[in-house]
Amino acid sequence: MDITTLRVVATLACFVTFIGITVWAYSRRNAAGFQEAAQLPFEQD
Repeated sequence: MDITTLRVVATLACFVTFIGITVWAYSRRNAAGFQEAAQLPFEQD
């Protein structure tokens, strides 16, 4: 295995991770938790 192959594997791993995080962030089952977290700065003590 040469350095070019390692770079390709690292790039693909980063891309797959990015796609996974993006899908997780935009999934509908996480929307309620994100809405709740978005309102935290506006809550009164």
